[in-house]
Amino acid sequence: MVERLIIAIAAIIVISGAAVVAERRRQSEPTPTGPRPNLPARLERRDFAGPDKPWAVIMFSSQECDSCVVMRDKVDALASGEVAIDVVEYQDRPKLHERYGIDSVPLTLVADSEGDIVSGFLGRVSATDLWAAVARARNPEILDDEHATQCGSGHVDGSTSADGHR
Repeated sequence: MVERLIIAIAAIIVISGAAVVAERRRQSEPTPTGPRPNLPARLERRDFAGPDKPWAVIMFSSQECDSCVVMRDKVDALASGEVAIDVVEYQDRPKLHERYGIDSVPLTLVADSEGDIVSGFLGRVSATDLWAAVARARNPEILDDEHATQCGSGHVDGSTSADGHR
């Protein structure tokens, strides 16, 4: 009887451990297995909300994307008198995804008043890194050049592709 109880407890521990590992894997970002897409180097600001503001944060997303839901709150928090926010869901505006060659989401871009992309993130990014990218765009002297070139695994500066190649 005691032996069966010990076996049952051991089985519960093993199953619980496997469930925890499976949940952690499900929550983590998948590792890209192929080449990462190039980011657009420039956007037409009139295609997006707030074309008259000096800065824009544009997030390409999809209604089926769990990571996009998390990123939307982070992006929305950046809205200000100088920073326009536009979340472009594929289901609502597929032509913009096609026009700019967006095939992976979430893709978050920081653009200046001319539409030049000064920073971009593919996938989830911390609120700190996203805020820093906008702050750096608005005032390039905030962070040193080394940090501005590469900040976080999904960050790309300027017209660099998402894998860091020009």
